[in-house]
Amino acid sequence: MVGKFESSKDVVQELTESAAHRVGNIATIITSAVKDVTREIGDFVTDGIEMREAAQQAKVDHDGGGVDPIDDRGADPR
Repeated sequence: MVGKFESSKDVVQELTESAAHRVGNIATIITSAVKDVTREIGDFVTDGIEMREAAQQAKVDHDGGGVDPIDDRGADPR
C-alpha cells in the first residue's frame, strides 16, 4: 500500500508535468500567432511599397517621360 507522503508526491508530480505540458502548448500557440502576425504586417508593408512605386511609375508614364522618380541616380530609365 502507498503511503500518504508518496501519494502526495505523485499528485504534485502529475500536476507539475501537466502544467509544464500546458505551458508548452500555450507558448507554441503564442509563437505561431506572433509569426503569423509578423508575416501579415510584412506583406501589408510590401503591398504599400509596391503601390507607391506603381503610382510613381504611372505618373512618369502619364507625364510623357522625364526622369523616373524611382531611379535614384536621376537617369532616364529608357
